[in-house]
Amino acid sequence: MQPVLQVALDLMHLKRAIEIAREAIEGGADWIEAGTPLIKSEGAECLRTLKKEFPGRTLVADMKTMDVGAFEVEIAAKAGANIVTVLGLSDDGTISESVLTARKYGAAIMLDLINVPDKVACAKRAEELGVSYVCLHVGIDEQMKGEGSPLDIIAELSKAVSIPVAVAGGITSETAPKVIEHGASIVIVGGGIIKTKDVRSAAKAVKDAMKSGKGLPNALARKYGQDELFQAFGKVSTCNIADAAHKRGVMDNGIVLRNGHGVKVVGRAVTVQTTKGDWAKPVEAIDHAKKGDVIVIDAGGSEIAIWGELAANSALVKGVAGVVIDGAARDIDGIIDLKFPCFSRHVSPHAGEPKGFGGIGLEIVCGGQMVRTGDWIVGDESGVIVIPQEHAVEVANRAVDVFEREERIRAEIQRGRTLSSVQELEKWEQIK
Repeated sequence: MQPVLQVALDLMHLKRAIEIAREAIEGGADWIEAGTPLIKSEGAECLRTLKKEFPGRTLVADMKTMDVGAFEVEIAAKAGANIVTVLGLSDDGTISESVLTARKYGAAIMLDLINVPDKVACAKRAEELGVSYVCLHVGIDEQMKGEGSPLDIIAELSKAVSIPVAVAGGITSETAPKVIEHGASIVIVGGGIIKTKDVRSAAKAVKDAMKSGKGLPNALARKYGQDELFQAFGKVSTCNIADAAHKRGVMDNGIVLRNGHGVKVVGRAVTVQTTKGDWAKPVEAIDHAKKGDVIVIDAGGSEIAIWGELAANSALVKGVAGVVIDGAARDIDGIIDLKFPCFSRHVSPHAGEPKGFGGIGLEIVCGGQMVRTGDWIVGDESGVIVIPQEHAVEVANRAVDVFEREERIRAEIQRGRTLSSVQELEKWEQIK
C-alpha cells in the first residue's frame, strides 16, 4: 500500500471542517477523517455532507465504537463512511459484529489501539477477526503530558500483522517520514494541518515529506518536554495559559506589570516571605536565585516598598528574570530604564528597613495563589500566573495548543468573517 495522508478534522463546526478539508485536499491530503468531536457535535449528517462535498475521497468516520458495533457501523456506513473506527478495548463480539456489518455496506473497519496495554496482541487478534486496518494512536491528552511516542512500537506492530498500520498522534511534516520508515502506511495528521493559517501549505509540506523521506522543520503541533518549558511558555501568553489551566493559578489583578509595553517574564519561582517594609530577605533572595529564576515575594500586601531600582539592578546582573511582589515596589522610573520585569500590588516611594524577618524558599501565598520554589511563573501585560511544577509540561503543551488554534481562528477572521460567525456562537449557546 502506498503511504496515505489522512487529515483528521477534529473540529466542532462542520462549516469550518469543510473549508479546512478542501484546503487540505488541495495540498495533497488523500483521506478525510470526520473526527470524533465533529461527529459528536454535528452527528452522522456531517458524514453525508463530507461525502457529497468530496465524493472521490475515502471518508473515515472516527466513531471510536466500543459497543453495539453493528448498529453504529451501519449508521456511519449508510451516511457515506468508507472506513469506521472501533476501539481495540472493545469486546471481540463488538469487533466481529462491526466487521460483518461493514462488509454488508462495502466499508472497512480500522481498529484504534488507544490505551490498549498489549497493542501487538490486540492487533493480531483484530486481524483474525477481519479488521482491515489497525491504528497506533497516541491520544491528545497523553501527548499533552509529553508522554508516548508511536515510533517505539510501529516497527514491531507492522511486522506482527499483514494489514496496513495507521499512526496518529502529534505527527507533523518533521516526523511523518520517520513514521513511514518504521512501517506505517497511513499517516494521520490533525493539529499539524488543521490549526495552521495556511492549511494547503501545511498539508503539502507533510505530503512532500512523506514522498521524499526527508522531514521538514515544523514548530506547529510539536509537544514540549521538561527541558523545553522556557521555550514553550515563552511562546504563549498568560491568557493562553489561563485558558489551558481552566483559570487556575491566576494571581488577582491587583498585581500588575509596572514597567512598560511588551515586557514579559518566564521562569521558575524563588519564593520569599517577609514582613511589612522588611526588604532584607527579598534582596538576599537574589543570591539564592539562579539565572532565569523569578523572585516571588509575599509581603502581605504592604504598601511600604521592599524592592527598588538597586535590587532590580542587582537581580539583573545575577541573571534573575523578574520579580513578582504581593506588596510594593519603588524607583519605577529606574526599573523601567533597566527593562527589568517588575510586577507588584502597590507602588510607593516609602521603603522600610532590612530587619531580616521571614524566609527564602518557603511555601507562600502571592496574589491569592500558593507558590512554591520551583513552580513556573509567567507574567505579561495581562497579569501573572503560577503553574505548579508537577503540572508544567501538560499546561505548557495545552497552552501552546490554545495559541495555535487561535491562530487558525484569527486567519478565518482576516478572511472577512466575524468571531461570532466562525464560532457559531448563537447555535452553540448553552441550553438551560
